[in-house]
Amino acid sequence: MTAPSQKIAAFRRFLLSWYAEHKRDLPWRKTTDPYHILVSEVMLQQTQVDRVIPKYRTFLDTFPMMEALAKASPAAVLKAWSGLGYNRRALYLQQAAQQIVAQGNFPQTAEELQQLPGIGAYTSRSLLIFAFNKDEAAIDTNIRRILIHEFGLSEESSAEELLELARKLLPSGKSRDWHNALMDYGALHLTAKSSGIRPLSRQSRFQGSRRQYRGAVLKVLVDGKNPTLQQLARQWQKEKSWIKELLQEMEKEGLLQLREGRVFFKQ
Repeated sequence: MTAPSQKIAAFRRFLLSWYAEHKRDLPWRKTTDPYHILVSEVMLQQTQVDRVIPKYRTFLDTFPMMEALAKASPAAVLKAWSGLGYNRRALYLQQAAQQIVAQGNFPQTAEELQQLPGIGAYTSRSLLIFAFNKDEAAIDTNIRRILIHEFGLSEESSAEELLELARKLLPSGKSRDWHNALMDYGALHLTAKSSGIRPLSRQSRFQGSRRQYRGAVLKVLVDGKNPTLQQLARQWQKEKSWIKELLQEMEKEGLLQLREGRVFFKQ
């Protein structure tokens, strides 16, 4: 995908100037500690910024060092994560911390990072960008929208085409600021509503979903209760077999334990 060098230079000047005036004050932007960046990136995978900010702070208060997270019980990790949703991310984060502590150093390439649980292509690049300011390009839904809008591209442009353009736009040695600028511009100014550009996918409805009930189970456990299948079925007016299937699914993922028809945190 080609773009005139004059257009690229002009867009760089514009965006960095806009960012200098409008950048958001986010706690993970005040550090380059790879562990802190790892926590923020995993939390931000499927959760809005405003919800992540307080949980990020309390999570790091609870587990200030990667070694503390690695040694914690799964129950303690899930309690600290409670409220963010997609709770498997919490266990993936802990397993990633355990793997990094065991190998003795934080991975320095996208390939190595993708060997960690829960870390895909986008998150691996983001870690390199925000922790190490490496000249990598990453594309989230905001950045995709900006590229399409600013360079007159089709919404059907492939991920490979967009990544090629993103790499051309990247100013050498400024990857961290550049990506922060792109994300802020997309979140604050060139939104999906203002641009009319649709995201590739939408999050499924939460109310009444299995996600809602999964979160409710963990909330009960965080509150120190250990309900029975019968109690949950009666409370939610669901068939006992449906509740059992849901809990067995969560048990298989390592989120809880079932013992004699009662639900416990996995220890």
